[in-house]
Amino acid sequence: MQQYIARKGDTVHRIAARHGLTPEHVIQGNPWAGKQPYLYPGQVLYLPSAPRKRYVVQEGDDALSISALFGVDVGGLEKLNPGVSSAYGCSPGKVLVIPEAAPQTVVFLRGEYGPAEVDEDIGKLLIRYPFLHAETIGTSILGKPLHVLRIGCGPRHLHVNASLHANEWLTSPCLMSFVEQYAAAYAAGKDWNSHNPEAWYNNWTLWAVPMANPDGVELVQEGGWPGHPYYDELRTWNGGRRSFRHWKANIRGVDLGDQFPAHWEEERNRRAVSGPGPRDYSGRAPLSEPEAAALAQLAEKVPGDAAVSLHSQGGEIYWNYRGYEPPESKALATLLAAASGYRAVELNGSDAGYKDWFIQRFRRPGFTVELGSGKNPLPLADFEDMALETGLVLAAILSNFK
Repeated sequence: MQQYIARKGDTVHRIAARHGLTPEHVIQGNPWAGKQPYLYPGQVLYLPSAPRKRYVVQEGDDALSISALFGVDVGGLEKLNPGVSSAYGCSPGKVLVIPEAAPQTVVFLRGEYGPAEVDEDIGKLLIRYPFLHAETIGTSILGKPLHVLRIGCGPRHLHVNASLHANEWLTSPCLMSFVEQYAAAYAAGKDWNSHNPEAWYNNWTLWAVPMANPDGVELVQEGGWPGHPYYDELRTWNGGRRSFRHWKANIRGVDLGDQFPAHWEEERNRRAVSGPGPRDYSGRAPLSEPEAAALAQLAEKVPGDAAVSLHSQGGEIYWNYRGYEPPESKALATLLAAASGYRAVELNGSDAGYKDWFIQRFRRPGFTVELGSGKNPLPLADFEDMALETGLVLAAILSNFK
C-alpha cells in the first residue's frame, strides 16, 4: 500500500490509470473517494500495488506466441519471468506474470479526457505525422486554446467539432482517435475499414475542433474550487450543488448549443431561461461567447461542403433544419445511419445549434450526431465503440459525398 497526495486535476480515474489500477481498486482502499463528487487537492489516498495478469503456459506456447497474445514485447515478458525464452522457462503448466501492454496509439483514455490531454495528444500526433497541421482558432473565456487539427489537401472541406456541451466530453477522444487512425492509415498506405484514406486526403480537407468548450469540460471533470475565477458565480448558477457532472454550458453558464444565429431569438424564447446556469441559457446575443464565435469564424473563413457536430447521447443523426438543407442531406443521412447503426432523424422545434446555423448559412449538409446512449457523462467503457462509430460516420461522408 502506497500513499498518494491528490493534486489539482486529479480524479479517481486518472489516478487509477496512472498507477495501473482500476477506479474500483482506488475506491476500495479509500471508500470516501466514491462518496464525494471530486477529489480535493491535498487529500491523502492509499493505493494498493497494481495487480498483475497471470497466464498458465499451454502446450505449444513459447515466449513469442505469448507476447503476441497479450500485445507485449518479449523483453518485458523476460524481465518479469527470467528464463521464459528457454524451453524450460516456458514449459506447459508454468504460471507467468504478464506485463502491462504499452499503448499502441497516441490517443487513449488515461482517466477523463480533458483540455490537458487534448494539448498533449496533439503535440504527439504532430511529431508522429508531420503532414498533420494544428492551429488555434481562438481561446476560451479562461484563456485555453481552441485547437483545430487539419488533415488532407483536397478542395472539399469538412468541419467537425466535439465537446460543444461540457458533459459530453467523451466525444473529444472519439474525434481525436479518428484523426489518428486516418493519419496512421494514410501514412502506411493502408485502407481504413475498407475505405481509402489516400482518396480522402486528395479530395478533402478535414478541419477537426476536438474540444470546443474546454473550460466547461474541465469544470465537469474537476469541479470548481475556491480561487476559481468564477467560483462564487458557479455556486449560485449551480444551485449550490457541489457536483458539476450535469453541466452543459461554458464557464459563464451559456449553453453553446444555443448560441448560433439561426432563429436564435425563437430558441431563447422557447427555452425561457433568463440567466446563466448549467444548460439552456442562450446568452445575451448570438455568438456572444468566444467559443461559439471561433467555430463560426472558422466556417466563414473556410466554407465547408459539409459539417458535423458531435454530441452524446442517443444514437441518432439529425440532418434537417427548417427546409434550408439541400436535397442530398436526407440521402446522405441515410448512408451515415447505415454505416454507424444509428437512426437518421428529422428534427423539428429546435434552433440556434451549430448544425442549424451551418445549414442555414451555407445551404450545405450539416449533421448533429448523438453518439452512444445512456446518461451524460457517458462511461469511459463506451469509448471504444463510440470512437468506431464516429469514424464510420465521418468515413461515410468522406467516401460517399459527391
